[in-house]
Amino acid sequence: MTTDKKALTIEYVATLLKKRRLLTDIQEREIQIKGEAQRARLRKTSDSFYSSKRMHTIAESVSPAEVIASFNFPLAGDDKKLLTEDVITEAIADEVGLPYRKIDPLKLNLDIVTSHIPRPFAQRYLVVPIEEKDKVVTLAVADPFNLEGVENLKATRRMKINLVLSSKTDILKIVREFYGFRYSVGAAEKEFSPTSEFGNLEQYVRLKGGAVELEATDQHIVNAVEYLLHYAYDQRASDIHIEPKRDRSLVRLRIDGILHYIHTIPKVVHPSIVSRIKMLSRMDIAEKRKPQDGRIKTAFRDKEIELRVSTLPTVFGEKIVIRIFDPEILFQNLSGLGFPPRELELFNIFLKKPNGIVLVTGPTGSGKTTTLYSALKSLSTPEVNIVTIEDPIEMVVEEFNQVGVQSQIGVDFAGSLRTILRQDPDIIMVGEIRDKETADNAVQAALTGHLVFSTLHTNDAPSSVTRLMDLGVPAFLINSTVVGIVAQRLLRRICLNCKKERLLASEEIEYLRLKPNEYKVYYGEGCTECRGTGYKGRVGIFEILDFSEKVKAIVARTSDTTLIEKTARAEGMSTLRESAIRRMLQGVTTYEEIVSLT
Repeated sequence: MTTDKKALTIEYVATLLKKRRLLTDIQEREIQIKGEAQRARLRKTSDSFYSSKRMHTIAESVSPAEVIASFNFPLAGDDKKLLTEDVITEAIADEVGLPYRKIDPLKLNLDIVTSHIPRPFAQRYLVVPIEEKDKVVTLAVADPFNLEGVENLKATRRMKINLVLSSKTDILKIVREFYGFRYSVGAAEKEFSPTSEFGNLEQYVRLKGGAVELEATDQHIVNAVEYLLHYAYDQRASDIHIEPKRDRSLVRLRIDGILHYIHTIPKVVHPSIVSRIKMLSRMDIAEKRKPQDGRIKTAFRDKEIELRVSTLPTVFGEKIVIRIFDPEILFQNLSGLGFPPRELELFNIFLKKPNGIVLVTGPTGSGKTTTLYSALKSLSTPEVNIVTIEDPIEMVVEEFNQVGVQSQIGVDFAGSLRTILRQDPDIIMVGEIRDKETADNAVQAALTGHLVFSTLHTNDAPSSVTRLMDLGVPAFLINSTVVGIVAQRLLRRICLNCKKERLLASEEIEYLRLKPNEYKVYYGEGCTECRGTGYKGRVGIFEILDFSEKVKAIVARTSDTTLIEKTARAEGMSTLRESAIRRMLQGVTTYEEIVSLT
């Protein structure tokens, strides 16, 4: 490693990047002239942010990589990508002979990160432990020429150390999230007197005087919950799971449909964290035996985020799941939902009908809420009265008149729907048709001139007809009211950063029932951008059943799903599998993903 008497300056890094053809002569000159002024501006922004967080020590300097990245120069050879802090840090690492490491918080062990060095030391020297193997600790450093902190560790801790270079931003994020969360949970654990067990059905009752649960308003608990929420937002999570086990609690995040283990919480702290979340979501803190639902409205990076909270009593205590609703994802233009041209045209035809029922089907987490909310948003005008009945209300929207189901006081789907019909609605959205009474009322609403949207839990569009008949809706009423049925799923997108090409194998072609041919498909090799999964983000696939005259004729005679599907396909309907295959051949998703989901 060549680190003799060099300093990581803006000039040094700019020269290095030019040598590696990541900067042009003109860009390098611009950095040399404007670099220090840019650093001063960034420092000012950084100081105001960290002072508001009482973290002055972190904002001591702005790194050359941060300064150069802030110019937003396009990456040489690929105008669609920018010269980012990560690209610059990787170039520096290669120059000085250190391995580069993009830190993935999901793959770090909380104990390893926080047990070897104290937080003030990590902040001062911008160094963080990220791995331990065979008694060798891997340290991520931000400056390869300033290793004073590393030398101090070697001298005082007698640690065997392996160095990697990471961006300052990544290191500070780990210091903030891991040390902050660890400190808050650890401090709460020390303050808690573990003399009684809460909510664990396997434990004996141990009676001691003065055992009290740590208050949900304790500052350490407040901080721990706040760190957890920010961490989930940063990682693009859709759900947070806090799960009590026999002697600890687990925190997992669902990202792109897959659950990732994040943290372990001491068991004694779990009830206090649950109480804090219940307090924020206006639940009954004292009630621990019944499931409860609540919601939290918060802000992240200048946009409002809605959280839906659900508690469930389990054998080891209360399990909490927090669903995160991002308005940017929940409300989209219909063209941005992923409908192919034919399906988009059909869906728009459904929306323009003056009355009838439009059903959206699919399992939990298949994007039904996004499709319905986006459709309602596109129909929302001052001239239209939109009323929704939901259990629970997914996202509070000012333009809609939303009613939440409260079965404990007799406010259910069927009863609410009867009342709503007296509220002069134009468009009604029923969260789910789950019983005969709700189905009958939805049919009556459609027959009396209203456009009704709802969901069903079925595997595909044709089987929804059978489900309605199972609920007691006669075939002639289905034909009179149902306009169309949309079945959908969410497929993971291939990460664009590590996308590779391959040919479909003969057995794969046979399994998908494709014509023998040479098919180019793609997969994600796994990189830092996608945390090694090969996927980043998700896209919808759709199966739309249009209730044409031919389909109605079949429904009038039989509830045979196969016959309904055959008729609809003859009229141009694409099945979910066909829609998924189209996405695979377009290079959007992988063979493995469509096989697992369709």
